[in-house]
Amino acid sequence: MRLKLFSVVALTALTLPLFAADGTYVRIRSSPRGAGVFVDGKYVGPAGRFTVPEKYAIEPGSHEITLKDPRYEDFTLKVDAKAGQTTKVGAKMKKKEEPKGPFGRLRLKGGESESFWSVATGDIGAVYLNGMFVAHVDELNDIGGGLLVPAGTYELKVQSQIYGEFTRQVTIEAGKVNRVVYGKQER
Repeated sequence: MRLKLFSVVALTALTLPLFAADGTYVRIRSSPRGAGVFVDGKYVGPAGRFTVPEKYAIEPGSHEITLKDPRYEDFTLKVDAKAGQTTKVGAKMKKKEEPKGPFGRLRLKGGESESFWSVATGDIGAVYLNGMFVAHVDELNDIGGGLLVPAGTYELKVQSQIYGEFTRQVTIEAGKVNRVVYGKQER
């Protein structure tokens, strides 16, 4: 029993970034809620999940925060994070013109599954098409999920803390679910 409890505690300590070493965080409330958060150019996760704003540990000092969502213009601002405090950011992103179809659906297959566990383990994953952030990994793994993308050929890049980085050219066919295998089955 002690070994099991230790394993759960050790796994949780390694995978859930619950506390910053000095208690310095950034919390983002954005519209849209699920925009991707980038701190100094590095993807850290979604601004919110299930309508709850996320809180991310950062180092004290000046940082550039960028919010990205493929349907909106990027939103960037500078913040000065003070040690031991949570810096709160609010952002209302400007909507872009809607893309033109025909569309195909992009789904990922083989990495993390969309589940409470993928959220709870703290795996941060970003999906890019032609170098532009388009989704969080767990949004594209769900059997009913995926991303509607205009038909065409794209460079797909997936970054996952669990499975590493994966890049491949993909062709999205109109009217189809286009599944791209990555992660453990790619190794």
